Amino acid sequence: MTRIAHDTTGEANPLCALTLDRLRCRTSMKWRTYPPDVLPLWVAEMDVPLAEPVLRALTDALALGDTGYPAGTAYAEALAEFAEKRWGWDGCAVERTAIVPDVMMGIVEMLRLVTGNGDPVVVNPPVYPPFFQFIEHLDRRVVEASLGPDLRIDFDTLEEAFRQAVAGGGRAAYLLCSPQNPTGTVHTAAELAAVAALADRYGVRVVVDEIHAPLTASGVDFVPYLSVPGAESGLSLMSASKGWNLAGLKAALAVAGTAAAADLARLPEEVSHGPSHLGIIAHTAALRDGTAWLDALRAGLDENRRLLTDLLAAHLPSVNCRPGEATYLAWLDCRGLGLGDDPADVFLERGRVALSAGSRFGTGGRGHVRLNLATSPEVVEEGVRRMAAALG
Repeated sequence: MTRIAHDTTGEANPLCALTLDRLRCRTSMKWRTYPPDVLPLWVAEMDVPLAEPVLRALTDALALGDTGYPAGTAYAEALAEFAEKRWGWDGCAVERTAIVPDVMMGIVEMLRLVTGNGDPVVVNPPVYPPFFQFIEHLDRRVVEASLGPDLRIDFDTLEEAFRQAVAGGGRAAYLLCSPQNPTGTVHTAAELAAVAALADRYGVRVVVDEIHAPLTASGVDFVPYLSVPGAESGLSLMSASKGWNLAGLKAALAVAGTAAAADLARLPEEVSHGPSHLGIIAHTAALRDGTAWLDALRAGLDENRRLLTDLLAAHLPSVNCRPGEATYLAWLDCRGLGLGDDPADVFLERGRVALSAGSRFGTGGRGHVRLNLATSPEVVEEGVRRMAAALG
């Protein structure tokens, strides 16, 4: 696959655009869950202004009063163009896409299509906590296939999970997080092809959350699951939400492999009513016109990953952190600090810094925290300072 070079021409680092005082004026979950003296480095919201093309598209729509129901395929076309230019993947066919309210609701709808009540869904903990919550709410059964010590897919463990999942004779699915949250692991083409082969062998349907796909580190290539051999029956969920900080502007796309088109065609028509029209406008503008902004952000995240590594080495050397290959999240192993299963609680109470508790991510999460790096270097420094102060 041929990929284009990234371009940051004329774009300043968006992570450095807003002061902490300005950010505290926000009313979103990140800034309203904890008291004002707490530094929030937890939920996956970025401390950035909107990319100018997104802001312009929204402003134009509001000026027109264009706030009705969504229609058309502009979002899917923009994703297909982005995927071909960015990842060298020309397999995102517009006719095999469907708009869904957001990635997690899209996952729910895909699992409805390929499994039934009580059927098993395999996940790789530690993994994004809503995977567990939404699967259980859907009346499916979670089967864990924990990541290996290297925070990558352990294929012996995965095969055993597949074997268990199909043993009862029902339908089984594998919900894969790619890139992986919270570890930042980017699955290779070989790993994804091995997933496809294993799923085919056991008759397990693969549903992939690829929401963090635009946010790879420098020199790391994202590989769409549907681009690898054997993945034709897969279903992917994609969105501009994480790459451009659009969580409050709901919209996502379900993408079917060539052998899953008939499944996607069974998606109830009313599901397409869930996305916001303004969300679709915003996501379309981001994918089409926001790539220079995205690459400036990615460069800033690279700097923050290096900064965090240096800060931890200097102030919290017992914390083990492997810089992620993607996402703007850092997975920190704090077991060497002797803070018990929930170090996030200690950092919050003693240091007044909010991190995501690792225990919520399932097996392998105890003694860990997840830290959000999508902020200014100054805030990263203050966050580590507060973490270190909590040990005093």
